[in-house]
Amino acid sequence: MPKVQSFDGLDALSRAAAGDLATIVHDAVRDRGGCSIALSGGSTPKRLFQLLAADGRDALPWDRIDLWWGDERAVPPDHPDSNYNMTRQALIEPLGLDPARVHRMRGEASDLSVAARDYEDELVRALGSPPVFDYVMLGMGPDGHTASLFPGSPALAETRRFVVANPVSSPLTKGAATRITMSPPALNAGRHVRFLAAGADKAAPLKHVLEGPKDPKYPAQLIAPSSGDLVWFVDHAAAALLTGGRS
Repeated sequence: MPKVQSFDGLDALSRAAAGDLATIVHDAVRDRGGCSIALSGGSTPKRLFQLLAADGRDALPWDRIDLWWGDERAVPPDHPDSNYNMTRQALIEPLGLDPARVHRMRGEASDLSVAARDYEDELVRALGSPPVFDYVMLGMGPDGHTASLFPGSPALAETRRFVVANPVSSPLTKGAATRITMSPPALNAGRHVRFLAAGADKAAPLKHVLEGPKDPKYPAQLIAPSSGDLVWFVDHAAAALLTGGRS
C-alpha cells in the first residue's frame, strides 16, 4: 500500500518533497557514490525545482547527481512545452549543472522510435537492465495518466522495453500525438518512487487510483515498485475525496 502525505497547498507539498529528495540523494551518494533521478514534467514539480535552485549549488552534491526524464513531448528542447526546457529554466541553469550529467530525451528527433531506443540504450549502459533509479518523480493528470502513459495507449501493455515512442490521443494532448516515455517496467524498478499531485482536478482520479478497483483507464495504477517504496505527496485539494484520514 503506498503512503500518502497531504499538505496545505503546493508550496508546503513542494518543500516536503524537496526535503525527502535531499535525504534520498545524500543516502544514495553515501551508499553508491552517486544518485540517478528520473524527473517529471508538468506544472506541479516546477515549484520543487525552484526551491532546490534557491537552496544553491552547495545544498546537494550536484556533481554526483544524474538527471534523466520520465517522458518528453515531441518538441525541440527550447520549446515552451518541453519538459526538459522547464527543468532547464527552473533548475539546471540557475544551478549551473554539468551538461554531462543532464540526459534529455530527444523530443525534436524526426523518428521518435529511434530516439526512444537510443535513450533506452543510454539508460541501460548507465543503470543496468532494468535501469534502477534512486529516485523516480511522477505526476498524475486529471485523466489518471502518468509520465506519457495515457489511457488506451499501447505503452500501457509494454513489458520488455524501458523507453518507447507512445502514440496517444487525449484532450490533454489536443488530439493525436506521439511522446517518448519510460514504460512501467522502468518506472517500477526505482528505489524510491514519488508522485506529486496538486489541485482539485486530481481529487477524483486520485481516489480511483488509490482506492478503486484496477482499471486500465487510470494508468497511474500501473506504478507499483517491484522492490522500492512509493509515496504520494498531495495537497488537500487533491486528497479531498480520500477516505481513511489521508486528507
